[in-house]
Amino acid sequence: MLNFWLVFQVLTILAACADAHAMDASADTWSYFYTHLMSIWLNRFYIYSCAAFGIGIWICFQFIATKAKKQDEKSTEKLTPSKVTQDVLINGYTMPKTKEVYVAGVKVFYGSQTGTAKGFATILAEAILSLNLPAEIINMRDYDPDDCLVEEATSKNICVFLVATYTDGQPTENAAWFCKWLEEAVNDFRFGKTYLKGMRYAVFGLGNSVYVDHYNTVGKNIDKWLWMLSASRVMTRAEGDCNVAKSKHGSIEADFSAWKARFLARLQALCKGEKKPCSGNCKKGKCKSKGKKSKEGSDHEQRVSEQENTEKECELEEEAGRTGPSQQSSGKNEESERREMITPGLRDALTKQGYKLIGSHSGVKLCRWTKSMLRGRGGCYKHTFYGIESHRCMETTPSLACANKCVFCWRHHTNPVGTEWRWKMDQPEMILREAIENHQSLIKQFKGVPGVRVDRFEEGMVVKHCALSLVGEPIMYPEINTFLKLLHRHNISSFLVTNAQFPVEIRNLEPVTQLYVSVDASTKESLKKIDRPLFKDFWQRFLDSLKALAEKQQRTVYRLTLVKAWNVDELKAYAELVSLGKPDFIEVKGVTYCGESSASNLTMANVPWHEEVVHFVRELADLIPDYDIACEHEHSNCLLIAHKKFKIDGEWCTWIDYDRFQELVQEYENSRGSKTFTAADYVAKTPHWAMFGSRERGFDPLDTRFQRKNKTKDISGC
Repeated sequence: MLNFWLVFQVLTILAACADAHAMDASADTWSYFYTHLMSIWLNRFYIYSCAAFGIGIWICFQFIATKAKKQDEKSTEKLTPSKVTQDVLINGYTMPKTKEVYVAGVKVFYGSQTGTAKGFATILAEAILSLNLPAEIINMRDYDPDDCLVEEATSKNICVFLVATYTDGQPTENAAWFCKWLEEAVNDFRFGKTYLKGMRYAVFGLGNSVYVDHYNTVGKNIDKWLWMLSASRVMTRAEGDCNVAKSKHGSIEADFSAWKARFLARLQALCKGEKKPCSGNCKKGKCKSKGKKSKEGSDHEQRVSEQENTEKECELEEEAGRTGPSQQSSGKNEESERREMITPGLRDALTKQGYKLIGSHSGVKLCRWTKSMLRGRGGCYKHTFYGIESHRCMETTPSLACANKCVFCWRHHTNPVGTEWRWKMDQPEMILREAIENHQSLIKQFKGVPGVRVDRFEEGMVVKHCALSLVGEPIMYPEINTFLKLLHRHNISSFLVTNAQFPVEIRNLEPVTQLYVSVDASTKESLKKIDRPLFKDFWQRFLDSLKALAEKQQRTVYRLTLVKAWNVDELKAYAELVSLGKPDFIEVKGVTYCGESSASNLTMANVPWHEEVVHFVRELADLIPDYDIACEHEHSNCLLIAHKKFKIDGEWCTWIDYDRFQELVQEYENSRGSKTFTAADYVAKTPHWAMFGSRERGFDPLDTRFQRKNKTKDISGC
């Protein structure tokens, strides 16, 4: 290409010169240019060679200079210690580059009864300090997991648990509360499956294999519960055995020493940024390390657990089918044929959820608001609306069975279903006695727990209120009236919730402190969609139940649960139902999302924001002129609409005078029902902080508001 270009330039010049020659007669000028141009053309190859030589020299110089620069950089890196960080230029200033920290420190938790685990914790901490890493020894009794454990998900610490198994597979005294909290967190939908995602941990259990049934139970459970909350194991759980004959290394001390050596090696690898342990036996990208196998084993355990739960649910459904209304009685004795409501599958499922089961069909469980008020962190919406003391409230039920399968059931339908009582029946005296005993035993577990107020702990041991709303349909229990009388004789107020499918039982019900009817929808179609009732005539039963409620003289409540996109657009229909049942109060609450369930397609998208609930309540109150908005409990996403008869002398009186109620109900019983009383006879003034529009928004100023330190917003309530 260069040759062609030179030829073209020469010819162009020659042509120009020829024209110039024609125009200019000067032979000397033409001769001069012609001679030089022809010389360049004849020597063009020499010119090419000189240019190529020059370019080659320049390329060689650049190559040598670049290679020398790289060698200088490598020699500088070798001379610089690995721990020294490079400087970077920021806004004209030289700033040290931040070194990434993979392990900030190690926290060693111990659960010890005789001091062995505590001694091991001291030895391990000293070994960790020798690696120039911070180490902290923590007595599990002094650690509040509710406040602090979630912080470990982002702290870059490694948490080590050295835990002993005590009598009958129970945790040691100093680890009892931690284990109890962790187990409840696993089964509590409010925490979620990823609550501890990011936390790294290791577990070493101390036990004695002589006790085969309970060997290292606590270590296994803590390891399992942490993993179920999405915490990550840094190494496989290890176990120390006090039984010298069975100990892997000859003694529990030797077992610990062997594990400690492996842990320290793993810890050093983590400090360098290694994420997973590897045995070196990797082929074609498939890790064969123990860490991988451990994870796979855990996944298998979860799948087995889920399969067992599914089988148990199937068992419950089959049991419900056998005990449903279609069951025909035979010629044998009816009572002897009846089965127990709590099957083995149901017992396992409910026990895992924290229930204390009573007899063959009852249960009790500690409400989270009871725990909250024990620690001075506020009470439930019933405390705000009606003045109950949440730390003295027992949540129970005499019937775990229910006639509905509501989409928002927070028990995920682990309880049996049926339309009538077909089970063996326990006596109400036994149910109440064991309910109180079990409730007190649950309260006792809070003794010494960080944050629990001594005065409220002592008060909590004396039950003052009973919420018959735990699970199931309490009104199905044939001896419900006797049970209510027993509560009142023990000076315990009664809050009974029914799903509006048993109108006859509502009419026959003895006086209760407050009677609730769940009004989950206002049309037949939406009620069928939300409550999924078992009765074919469910809508007529629903309407008859509301009419029966209007006949009651004591306090009555409609309980509306708002499910966004399902029942929030039925305002006029709700207003018509209010005129039918004439309740004293209307509680409107946003649905609580209880986590994923195969029994429901409810999602977080169906949960209304609090301001959406407020907007709904305002519009509903405008349609019912005899009612107005009285109270609010923002934390439970709940508001109270009250009949204007409870606004006395311009002040709301939605609270209850519980002592006066006990006097009235006693007079009623003594007169065998002739001396009646009404809701207006035991009212009390509502405090300002509980009223709608107050600055506190329903939170008792005597307590301290507690915000959970996690990413999800807590919109749940009781």
